[in-house]
Amino acid sequence: MANIKSQIKRNRQNEKRRLRNRVSRGEARTTVKKARTAIEGDNPKTSKAALMKAISTLDKAAGKGVLHKNNAARRKSRLMKRFAAMGSKTAKAEASKVETGIEAESKKETKRKRTTKKEA
Repeated sequence: MANIKSQIKRNRQNEKRRLRNRVSRGEARTTVKKARTAIEGDNPKTSKAALMKAISTLDKAAGKGVLHKNNAARRKSRLMKRFAAMGSKTAKAEASKVETGIEAESKKETKRKRTTKKEA
């Protein structure tokens, strides 16, 4: 325990700030975790909303000085990278579905062409 009056006051101030910062830091951590789980869930609409909320809370925490601005930028970047990767996975899955449909149609057409050639 400090004996100096100014240090006692500084300890009180630090404790108040720590409790105030703890709320912002915890909220940022929670929203980032929710965004990650939403992105892993492969639902673009909910993951987009969760991502935007996480970015907002990270910006607020950085603005208040709770997180360093580079720390917040790094976390946002990693989230965006995951979100983009999720988008490419869904796009690849849809593209493969479309390709298989096209391949099936082209096979049918070649079979039709072959039968018409044999008959002629």
